Amino acid sequence: MRIIHSIPEMQEWSSDERSSGNSIGFVPTMGALHQGHAELFAQSVSENRKTVVSIFVNTLQFNSVSDLESYPRQLEQDQVIAELQKVDVLFIPDKDEMYPDGFASSITAGPIAQHMEGLHRPGHFDGVATVVVKLLNAVNPNVAYFGLKDFQQLAVIRSVVRDLNIKCEIKAVPTVRNSSGLALSSRNSRLSPEQLEQAQIIHALLLEMAQMARIANTSSFALKDHFTDGMMSTSAARVEYVEVVDSHTLLPATTAQDGTTICVAVWFDDVRLIDNISI
Repeated sequence: MRIIHSIPEMQEWSSDERSSGNSIGFVPTMGALHQGHAELFAQSVSENRKTVVSIFVNTLQFNSVSDLESYPRQLEQDQVIAELQKVDVLFIPDKDEMYPDGFASSITAGPIAQHMEGLHRPGHFDGVATVVVKLLNAVNPNVAYFGLKDFQQLAVIRSVVRDLNIKCEIKAVPTVRNSSGLALSSRNSRLSPEQLEQAQIIHALLLEMAQMARIANTSSFALKDHFTDGMMSTSAARVEYVEVVDSHTLLPATTAQDGTTICVAVWFDDVRLIDNISI
């Protein structure tokens, strides 16, 4: 596995591979890799001649210094995981490489980014859009892979890639969960054993709400109450939002029915978890 740190070297490698007729799959990450990332890598490896994985903790998408500083970092372990999955290139630029002195441009993510995550994390998706465009320009992949756990992020990236005419297919990969249904996340490592156990109710409640919606169209207000009551009765978590949205436009929906997605965000002390389920 080759490790590349500079954007020019990454671009040169990509140009050589594409000139040789090799398709390139790409998985952007912020490190702290887990089985969910490994599934993304595996799909890219199975569908492309070459696979690139980036590791870059993007300062632009954090809303608080403490969250940035506490984000888990485990570069040596990440390298082992990537190599075991037969990744061809690990692209690890540093902050100065991505945002050198004088860097002043950014991408505005647009209306699709203004509610749910965007409402509670102002500027977050502008930071995501900016770094993803920069990474796509560096790697120049045929296909980029993103997990469905970050449902709104996926929609934002698809919108930006389409609007800016970036020639790259964006593929969604189903959320990977542990045996109890908890969505795998780098932030799970910051949960205490008690919080980890309590967090498993998130997916159970989502399944209940999806079943309610499939039996009969259910109002978004009823679902919000069901989720909030369920979390408060079984954990010390704080529910930040429960939203029912159109699965394609992400516009708020008054009822959960076919073609909608339920999205939630929950805090366990200073650890924030998100999840979703489509009807």
